[in-house]
Amino acid sequence: MKKYILLVFLITSISCQQKAKKNKKLQVVTTTTMITDLVKNIGGDKIDIQGLMGAGVDPHLYKASEGDVSKFFNADVIVYNGLHLEGKLEDVFEKMRQQNKQTIAASDALDTATLIGSEYFASNYDPHIWFSITNWEIITQYITDKLCELDAENATTYKINGANYLKTLASLKVAITAQVNSLPIEKRILVTAHDAFNYFGKEFQFNVVGLQGLSTATEAGVQDVRRLASFIEEKNVKAIFVESSVPKRTVEALQEAVRAKGKEVSIGGTLYSDALGSKGTAEATYVGMYKHNVKIIVSALK
Repeated sequence: MKKYILLVFLITSISCQQKAKKNKKLQVVTTTTMITDLVKNIGGDKIDIQGLMGAGVDPHLYKASEGDVSKFFNADVIVYNGLHLEGKLEDVFEKMRQQNKQTIAASDALDTATLIGSEYFASNYDPHIWFSITNWEIITQYITDKLCELDAENATTYKINGANYLKTLASLKVAITAQVNSLPIEKRILVTAHDAFNYFGKEFQFNVVGLQGLSTATEAGVQDVRRLASFIEEKNVKAIFVESSVPKRTVEALQEAVRAKGKEVSIGGTLYSDALGSKGTAEATYVGMYKHNVKIIVSALK
């Protein structure tokens, strides 16, 4: 009788474990706010997602806390940008891979022939890939496919969500193109705190110049400020821009350097570069961020 009861208990226990595993949502940890927003759009209510970085956080300088490492270990999958954007997390990613943890780099979706070269990163490429809407469309499809592979039971949902988000991105591209086309080519000079907008420049024909270069880990020197001040004077640039994730003091110093040359350049506004806006705002989404940036840029440079 005891053996019978024990057998029933074991069968019931195994059945409950299998049911719990079947009903358990995919546990996803993401790094940047852009990646978090993208995966949320694709995964919907079929995943539990934890984004490490919040509004205003600079991924170039972000270091993993003990809590972050614990999140990585407990995740089913880790999704990150790649191309050494999250440079101080690379060792952690490698350790996760050694533990056979599933990791997805968004940048793996892209053909390296389409990337912008950079000597500042170990990857030799500019990692700010989200500023090309075309890149983001390719990455959307890539992550959709990866989630389908990892969680075949919910593949239909991921495919529907992914397709809907691709339609959203296509509409965004049409709207942004129309807005940018209202700005003459000769006025499309974008001067910002650091060189995050090259993919945007490539896609919409802007001459992009950053004070700090591609990585915020490198400080702008006096010669950098003077050089860029001369460029602004020569090109008669009307406005320069600060960034939400970079201290604005360097851009203010640049404004003063231009003023010392007898010219005036305004600070056109704050752009979102390496992070989205605060939770609950329109800019907390990729689409909202992109619309905000382009509205600020076009208005200030017209």
